[in-house]
Amino acid sequence: MDLTKAVCKMVVAERARQNEKWGLQRHDYGIWLTILVEEVGEVAQAMQKNKGWGKDSDASNLYEELIHVAAVAVAIAEQVKEESDAHLEKFPS
Repeated sequence: MDLTKAVCKMVVAERARQNEKWGLQRHDYGIWLTILVEEVGEVAQAMQKNKGWGKDSDASNLYEELIHVAAVAVAIAEQVKEESDAHLEKFPS
């Protein structure tokens, strides 16, 4: 399996885990942004810790945190696509 497929497979698995844990989430975009930025902050913590700049409580698994960021972005994209498709069904061109 090539590297991109392997990473995407992990993102899909993380999306499934998120849905199992919290159910299908639909938020306004401000809430989504808050969730996404929190995950990006954990990426920054992991990067800092890997450089020895962080503190003991910082996230340490950079790869895992990047998968979380990608999975949250996919969840947002799913909602955007769902809303777009619903709009097109309601108001066909």
